[in-house]
Amino acid sequence: MIKTMTIFGTRPEGIKMVPIVQALNREKEITNIFINTAQHRDMLDQVLNLFMLTPDYDLDIMREGQSLETLTKRLIDKLSLIIEEEKPDLVLVHGDTTTTFSGTYAGFLQKVPVGHVEAGLRTNDIYAPFPEEGNRQLVGRLATYHFAATQRNKDNLLKENIPHDTIEVVGNTVIDALMDISRRESSLSGELKSIFETGKKTILLTTHRRENMEALQSVYRAIRRIVDANDDVQVVFPVHKNPAIRQKALHEIGDNPDVYLIEPLDYEPFIHVLKSAYLVITDSGGIQEEAPGLGKPVLVARNTTERPEGVEAGTLQLVGTSEDTIVQQCQRLLSNKEAYTGMSKMQNPFGQGDSADKIVNHIKKSFDLTVTSDQKQANQLV
Repeated sequence: MIKTMTIFGTRPEGIKMVPIVQALNREKEITNIFINTAQHRDMLDQVLNLFMLTPDYDLDIMREGQSLETLTKRLIDKLSLIIEEEKPDLVLVHGDTTTTFSGTYAGFLQKVPVGHVEAGLRTNDIYAPFPEEGNRQLVGRLATYHFAATQRNKDNLLKENIPHDTIEVVGNTVIDALMDISRRESSLSGELKSIFETGKKTILLTTHRRENMEALQSVYRAIRRIVDANDDVQVVFPVHKNPAIRQKALHEIGDNPDVYLIEPLDYEPFIHVLKSAYLVITDSGGIQEEAPGLGKPVLVARNTTERPEGVEAGTLQLVGTSEDTIVQQCQRLLSNKEAYTGMSKMQNPFGQGDSADKIVNHIKKSFDLTVTSDQKQANQLV
């Protein structure tokens, strides 16, 4: 019998860690303690409600105007106390957030092994994305178990002298969650249904990266040019709550009747919007993995990506934030059926929906717990 502790606090972490929490909870030989730091209060609560999960600890950590330094200090303080009290055998964190780093460091200070889910993502530019790239590299040095989504992620870790036998390639758990939700009946609101009933090709746009803040005008001007040039195209844009992003979006495209600026969506309706979209323009990380799972081409409005497997597989295309480049490449997909099909039919390189089980089975083997014959067979599947 072992005790695990899963720590996360943002919506992307929640989407990718929920399948692991569910898999851990199914195991008789594992007791899991789930800590929600609530780094994303409302957005993560939506995910937890969707999957009917309740945390054992809710830190409610966010305060208005809180700096990253203060947030990190408060997280380490609170998480250290809980780890000391609960004495887990393993701490599990995900990705590259401030919660991720703080949970890892708190575990390290208590000499508790840390398992890093989605390990090995790298841009190798410490400030892009910021602070995520720094967080993920620091976590990589402190973690004991590294659950990499792809072979390339594993290779990144090996280049940093992470021991080979501590790295397991498991795919990405976001596909586990995606497959679960996409099979459910659509939950789109009347407003969203009416948008898709127009018969127009819909571009799903998402932007939120700090490092893109100064270049957002170029992205939004490109959107304006695209819809102005194509009568059969519309854009759905769930606008991030960041006031600076909202101001820029309203200024550049707020008055265009074919651009629908809507509030951020809960995860379930977002997936169904993604299913209904024709293509995606984004600077987000997770959607680069999700969209190919539903056959949607992705134009990545960033100069680098931690997911080059998608670029190599042909499911993603880096377009940066150049207005002209975005217009040119988007127009190519809108008007060239062969180019569109070439991207939409490519196999998703980020997983097949069984990653959480692979992670839990690896944990069980590492702690000498029973692994059934069915689980052994699942681990052998690629």
